[in-house]
This record gives sequence, C-alpha cells and structure tokens, in this order.
Amino acid sequence: MHKLLEVKNLKKYFETKNGLLHAVDGVDFSIEEGKTLGVVGESGCGKSTLGRLVIRLIDPTDGKIIYEGKDITKVKCKGSLRREMQLIFQDPFSSLNPRMSVSQIIEEPLKIHKMCKNKAELRSKVDELMDTVGLAAKLSDSYPHELDGGRRQRIGIARALALNPKFIVCDEPVSSLDVSIQAQILNLMMDLQEDRKLTYMFISHDLSVVKHISDEIIVMYLGLVVEKCRADELFEHTLHPYSKALLSAIPEPTTKKKKEMKLIQGEITSPINPKPGCRFAARCSYVRDICRQAEPELKEVLPDHFVSCHFANEINNLKAN
Repeated sequence: MHKLLEVKNLKKYFETKNGLLHAVDGVDFSIEEGKTLGVVGESGCGKSTLGRLVIRLIDPTDGKIIYEGKDITKVKCKGSLRREMQLIFQDPFSSLNPRMSVSQIIEEPLKIHKMCKNKAELRSKVDELMDTVGLAAKLSDSYPHELDGGRRQRIGIARALALNPKFIVCDEPVSSLDVSIQAQILNLMMDLQEDRKLTYMFISHDLSVVKHISDEIIVMYLGLVVEKCRADELFEHTLHPYSKALLSAIPEPTTKKKKEMKLIQGEITSPINPKPGCRFAARCSYVRDICRQAEPELKEVLPDHFVSCHFANEINNLKAN
C-alpha cells in the first residue's frame, strides 16, 4: 500500500504584534492510502491549522506537502485538489448555509465543479448521497435549523463526498455531538472509508474517539509532534508525559478503584517566539535543566514509536537505543 500523503518539516507562522506565532513548527508524517491518521492534542496545539495546511486552505510558511507523489506545496490552481481533498468541519451548524436547504447544500459542489450534465442527473446524485449518509429523502427541502446535530453532520459528510474525494480531513467532526450520536457518525465514517477506500486525517482532542477510528496517531503540543506511533501501540506503551496525561483523562466505566489522573500543572508556554528548550517543560513533572535549554528531537524509542522527550527511556524504564 503506497503513501497517499507525505508531509515534511511543515511550518506555519502567523505574524502578531508581539512576534511570530508558531502554530505548526516542523511537522513530519505520512498517511497510507485507505488508512486513518489520528491527530490529538488540546485546544491551541495546531492540529486544525495542520489540517487546513495539508489540503491547502492556507499557505505554509515552510516545508513540503506531497500528495500522490506530487509536490502540492506551492500549487496555484487548486481546482483538481478540491475534488481530491475535502474537509468535514467541527461545528455542523455554523458550517452549513442557513438559507440553503439540505439538497441545495449537497448539490452546491456538484454545480461548482460541473459534475452533472443536467438537473435530473444532479437530483439523482443528491438523492444517492443522502441515502449513502443515512438522510431520509423527505429531508431534502429542510433547512439546517430544523434538524438535530447528527443530521447536520451527515449533511456535511454528504457534501464532502459529493466530488468523490480520496482524502478527507475530519476536523473534530463529533466533538459537538452527544455520545450516542458520536458513535453513529464514527461508524458511518468507518463504513464509508471501507466502501469508498477513503483516506482520513482525523483531528480530535479526545484520545478515546481517535482510538476507535485511527490506524496511527500523532500527539501534538504547541505546534510540535511529541509522540507518533500505531494507535494500539500508543495505548499499550504511552511514553511522553503529555500523552500520559491525555490518556489518564479518558473516563472509564468501572466499579473498581478509579485510575490515577495525571494532572498537568503550570502555565502553557507561549507559542509566540518560543524560547529554546522543550515546550512542555513548564508543565512537566519530570523536568530537568536540559529540558529548559535544548529542544528534544523526535526519536525512535521503540520500534516505529517516536517520542520527543530527553528522558523518555528513563521515565518509562526502557533500554536506551
């Protein structure tokens, strides 16, 4: 199975009155065709910016984005990319035009890209997409405010599927939904991936959600990748202190003694003109002098398991490579 997408040293800096905000700061990863990469981190870590960079909604400051073997980092005509790469938004309500009906929202990309020869073909395609995502035909003339969150997100998924893309960035698509609806949407997306051979980049702050759908996971903190490995490996051998804290926050339904929650203390380091050293140092319970002086490299600590921490081996009682 070949790599559909490869990102090399990708950076995005935003100018502010106080200096450069390092939203994404040298990220590397690849996604194989038909697989899902989970991107996890708390709000402000740069995961949504990363998703928008990858599909070229915003221009990168530096680095390379290689899609199907072609460098698309500086491509100017994005028409073909828009058909190949799509985005499912976090908030299904604000991402839908309130003045358009369900059918009008779904048919809009088909009209823009002239995918249908006539109105009959257009109507047939919209009906097919609605059926694919589990929307009843009677809802075609309804408006977003008349529907619940789950149905709204199904509209967003149908719109993303309209152009038959290969790659979809899913930007926290279930975070605003009830737990029971989350499961329905996740199962729908997994079924669609299998049926249509889709490749996902699934962004979330919730590790339990990402575990359900991802093949590989990267954990981000203040624009950097601090841990990268297979999904099952991350849950079996969580190595970075930040990843451990995220994992401990997942609630578990049990009558046994509750697991210890690893609370993160301290203030978040400013992403504007960040100082040398580990960006998690101010909140890490294992911090030492070198952590404040030198930024740790993302190294392979276990087979295909990469961690950005000076003392990952010592903290986890591993033999140094």
